[in-house]
Amino acid sequence: MPEDGTEKEMGEEDLAEGQVPITALQEHFSVSFTRMVAYAVGCSIKPHETDYEGVDITIVSSAEYRGYYGPQFELQLKCTYQESLLKDDSMTWKMKAKPFRKLTRQKRYIPAYLGVLLIPRDPEPWVRANEYGLFTGSRMFWESAENLRHDGPIGDHHTVHLPRRNLFTGEQLLGIMKSIGDTEGGLR
Repeated sequence: MPEDGTEKEMGEEDLAEGQVPITALQEHFSVSFTRMVAYAVGCSIKPHETDYEGVDITIVSSAEYRGYYGPQFELQLKCTYQESLLKDDSMTWKMKAKPFRKLTRQKRYIPAYLGVLLIPRDPEPWVRANEYGLFTGSRMFWESAENLRHDGPIGDHHTVHLPRRNLFTGEQLLGIMKSIGDTEGGLR
């Protein structure tokens, strides 16, 4: 709802073919994408009722590592079709100040990460399925909230950079879990 309290009427451009707001579809698609990557490498997902704490889901491993059994991390998900945000070395994302501060709090007990899913722009479908498999031209870039932290002043928004080398794959997800699980003494 707009800040003046009046509700803006949805236009045709705000709806997908099935009459669901495109932003809702993007949100569900980003969670589904993350679930598929996580489940494929044996991790599980804990959903959150709300994203009040600045995160959407928690990803959990059931493996035992040097420091911990069952490491986990919280993930804030974003989704866009704006290919222009993808630069040579990073994916840029402009965050509102309040969610940015929530995500990057220093006293978080469970480590937090940001993931931005870049989906194809129409008319290419987000997912194609045939007898040979399931394919998406989507890709997600991630960064730890610890590495996103900014100690200086923040206006209404803060632009973050997610390195292109941080492509959310099963292998990289297991690397995150190992990094969290191998730490000793509570350091992350």
